[in-house]
Amino acid sequence: MHKVELQSTHTVFNKHNFKIEESALRFEKFNGEMSDTVQRLVFERGDSAAALLLNRDTQKVILIKQFRYPTYQKQPGWLCEVVAGSISEGEQPEESIKREIREEVGYEAQNLTSVATFYTSPGGCSERIWLYYAEVSVADRINNGGGLASEHEDIEQVELSLPELWQTIERGEIMDAKTLIALQWLRLRRGEK
Repeated sequence: MHKVELQSTHTVFNKHNFKIEESALRFEKFNGEMSDTVQRLVFERGDSAAALLLNRDTQKVILIKQFRYPTYQKQPGWLCEVVAGSISEGEQPEESIKREIREEVGYEAQNLTSVATFYTSPGGCSERIWLYYAEVSVADRINNGGGLASEHEDIEQVELSLPELWQTIERGEIMDAKTLIALQWLRLRRGEK
């Protein structure tokens, strides 16, 4: 394991569960020497869990569409994504995603298959995403979903057949990284081109 000498850390921003820390540090380079002191910022927003859902009865993938302000200036603003949400303190990723599935699309997911755990943007953000796959059925529907009013969520459920889904990807309409990872995983798993 390479060495890191952390010289100082302080918080430069802390609001709405988003925190930015600035650190001064040195790190061991690949040649074994220590680097000069460098300044680094890290955006800490916590970890998240996400799930790709397939309805066994309809053979359709269940996605959600919602407004994402950070994408608004560069377009499109409204993104089609897999179900996802932040992991609450003390909560396990599996618990978190089952809660998000109930809130966002109204299904009770039983069996989760782990797809991957990954960093979203490791050059500046510490967030990790635990990505899962789950199959649900019409009998697993417990409410209408749509998100939580208390969190100002306005979520539309989108169901696509696999051929429709592959066309959506090819047209470049899926612009969310975790969703692209999940859909490519599904495509490989099913042996489709």
